[in-house]
Amino acid sequence: MWERTLQDLIRGLRANKQDEATFINKAVNEIREEIKNKDMELKAGAIMKLTYLDMLGYDMSWASFHVVEVMSSPKFHLKCVGYLAASQSFSTDTDVLMLTTNLLKKDLSGTPLDISVTLNGLSQFITPDLARDLHPEITSMLNHSRPVIRKRAVVALYKIIASYPDVVSFALPRLAEKLNDPDQGMRCVVSATVNVLCELVRQNPNGYLTLAPQLFHLLTTSSNNWLLIKVIKLFGALTPHEPRLVQKLQKPIKDLISTTPAISLLYECVHTCIVGGMLQPHSGDALARTCVTKLATFLQDPDQNLKYIALLALVKIVPSHPHLVGEYQRVILSSIDDQDMSIRMRALDLVSAMVDEDNLQSITQQLLSHLARPDSVAAIPTAVHSLSQHAQSPPGVPTSTGLAGTRAYRLTLAQRILSICSRDTYVNVTDFEWYLSVLVDLAYVASVDVGLLIRDQLVDIVGRVKAARRYAVKLMVKLLNDDTFLLNAADEGSCAEVLWAAAWICGEYCGELAEPQKLLPVLLQPTISKLHPETVAVYIHAATKVFAFWAVETAKRWDNDDLPKLTQQVNYITERLQGFAADPNIEVQERAANSLGLFVLISADLSQFKPRPAESYAFAGDSGAFEPASTEPEFPKSLYLIHPLVSAYPLNPVASVAQENVPIPEGLELDKWIVPPPKDIVPTHVTGEGERGRRPRKKKGKQKEANGKVKEKAANEPLQEDVLTTALETETEKAERERVGLALMINVQKRLERIERLKDDPYYIFDKKELEKPLASTSSDVDTIPIVHLGDLMPIAPTPALAETILREDLQPPPHQKREFVVDREGEMPTLAKPPLPNPNELRQSMTSTPVSVSSFLIHDAGGDDVPRSRSLDPIKVTRSKKKGTTGKKKRTSKPEVVVD
Repeated sequence: MWERTLQDLIRGLRANKQDEATFINKAVNEIREEIKNKDMELKAGAIMKLTYLDMLGYDMSWASFHVVEVMSSPKFHLKCVGYLAASQSFSTDTDVLMLTTNLLKKDLSGTPLDISVTLNGLSQFITPDLARDLHPEITSMLNHSRPVIRKRAVVALYKIIASYPDVVSFALPRLAEKLNDPDQGMRCVVSATVNVLCELVRQNPNGYLTLAPQLFHLLTTSSNNWLLIKVIKLFGALTPHEPRLVQKLQKPIKDLISTTPAISLLYECVHTCIVGGMLQPHSGDALARTCVTKLATFLQDPDQNLKYIALLALVKIVPSHPHLVGEYQRVILSSIDDQDMSIRMRALDLVSAMVDEDNLQSITQQLLSHLARPDSVAAIPTAVHSLSQHAQSPPGVPTSTGLAGTRAYRLTLAQRILSICSRDTYVNVTDFEWYLSVLVDLAYVASVDVGLLIRDQLVDIVGRVKAARRYAVKLMVKLLNDDTFLLNAADEGSCAEVLWAAAWICGEYCGELAEPQKLLPVLLQPTISKLHPETVAVYIHAATKVFAFWAVETAKRWDNDDLPKLTQQVNYITERLQGFAADPNIEVQERAANSLGLFVLISADLSQFKPRPAESYAFAGDSGAFEPASTEPEFPKSLYLIHPLVSAYPLNPVASVAQENVPIPEGLELDKWIVPPPKDIVPTHVTGEGERGRRPRKKKGKQKEANGKVKEKAANEPLQEDVLTTALETETEKAERERVGLALMINVQKRLERIERLKDDPYYIFDKKELEKPLASTSSDVDTIPIVHLGDLMPIAPTPALAETILREDLQPPPHQKREFVVDREGEMPTLAKPPLPNPNELRQSMTSTPVSVSSFLIHDAGGDDVPRSRSLDPIKVTRSKKKGTTGKKKRTSKPEVVVD
């Protein structure tokens, strides 16, 4: 009579919060004693307390058998306790479930109360074995006289089918009968059946197409909105698998959209029209216009939930009917300024989907202005600040939340601008000069890490669109002269990567520069060391290209007064390159050292150059003009030293699958050496402590005499094998052996010189014994470098096209003229290649239609000025020559000889 009840347990937990574990342990020990009692009332009370503790997270699996005992009680209130505990604690792994089969069958044949509590509990702990054994009893419950039992049986049947799918063929006809259940109250049986079918159709729509007539009858006769929502969901899943339903459903669904006041039913009708394929062009235009009109009213509703679902639905309508959604562009763009971040993100998705050639510029400018807004850079306010603003603001006036300033949102917005403009290789961009300016503006206002994306698009556009290169060079010059990115290079989100693109574009297309020499101090200024080493390397390479172009242009219009300016510029570049040549980064160091070597030669030639005197010109009687008496040019030849190295071949865009389609030449062994490396000199071995070991003698150096004693070979006496080899050696093989020996000596000499050159380099480690060997003396003194005579250079053929590409100030076309841009979207591809790999974008037919030479590349006309193309490279020819040996000797194949034309 003093047992603790459930209420006492709850009060004790609340009173012992400081020492809850001790109290629970004591309570569990009491429950263990109570549960062993034969009194079923006491046992049921202990099970109730265990069920409560299980809800708090404590394990009660040890009492599973006692739960089954309480479930078998003939008293209904105790049976409820047992089924409640079983629903709470039993799982498919519970061992005692195998003992409950007969108990469940007995309860299912009992009173309506017993059947109800059994169906509720069975739905929670059903297993495949129980489903197999009990499905006849559950199916028979579908014909029970009470609607409540039939409803519970329908729901339990879904659990049976989910655990044991083989029951579907037996249960489907019975479920179809329940769609016409005679219950006319709340139609609870029909609603439960439709709910079960919604879950089953989602898994296998094709198996339930036979129910379409009955569902259509419910759609046209029922007035229950919740039932109609489920029926329309069913048709949304069935329609993609039965096209004939589309025409059948258009009229009733259109009537529901036009007449129903229920927002939930209206949205479900619109969603079914979208996913069911009812909004096809032409045939579904009227229905699509009705859906878009209804959704547009949701966008102007103050309810945020309606705005959200309207944006979700419009995103799915845009692919088929963009012109209908475009009519509400202003309302959609206003949603980007909404205070709710979820609505902003859905509005961005919709805006990205509705972009085309006509609205790209307006949408992009709207998004860009949203990034550049002054209040968008504010930090996220605190809760107290937001509440105070809300309290002080007038009613009906929204307060600013500052969500535009979050880095995540700004990053998403910037990435969305780049993605909608570059979609399908800039298919919607009609003015590339405008888009180049957008990229530059975005680099200034983004304040997030999108610099790499902007850099790649700048380089890609300039490479693909020739007509935009002049304007791009002008923009890049402004970027390089602006110190904003240079000073903030170390800041997070500074987008300093655009300087990489700016330097690369100015170097690659330096022919568009009006005054190239003015850009050289900018490219080689000392402050660029703050940038990433990769960017610094590109700066150095671009400066080399710009000087090469300027030097050629100076040579074309040579005047003796240009020599001091040229010398001063070369000296400045040489001084700056010497500083970069000591940079710790290996890429910067290598670029600077390579360029420095070229400029040292140019400086040496300029110092030795003497202007041609006036008396060197002779009067030509026939032409009546003065002509130079000498054939030597009047300008330093070193001005043409670098230009051929950096402008021999134009850089064109390459197709994304070009490398995969380049075939390997027949007979080429990629795993073999083209030129085998020389064998290393055998090092001297040291054995013991300081004792120098001797190289072991070879056995072939000893010969046996007739008496069996071993005789030492003379120092100058050749081996028998050597004599035989020399006798069999032909003149060609002898010459080849001597050539290989000479090459080995040269390689050893080069190796020693390299050790001398790199012995102080911390990145290289050598053996001390190798460093002690006498090495070839080298001098790093610049003054000791010999002056190279440039008289043997090949004749210079001035290119008139280079002089015509100087940047003009009138870059913008007249306002009344629309400039046309041609985009090279395909890129270069090898014209004779292996069959292209499967590509979801389907390679163009022009890539494989006309077979030509392996080494030639397609030349695509991308518009703009004609640029002279250099001849394509001839293929590498690999020839193998076989040499015949003497009689009795196997034939030997010489090393493959690689001939590169």
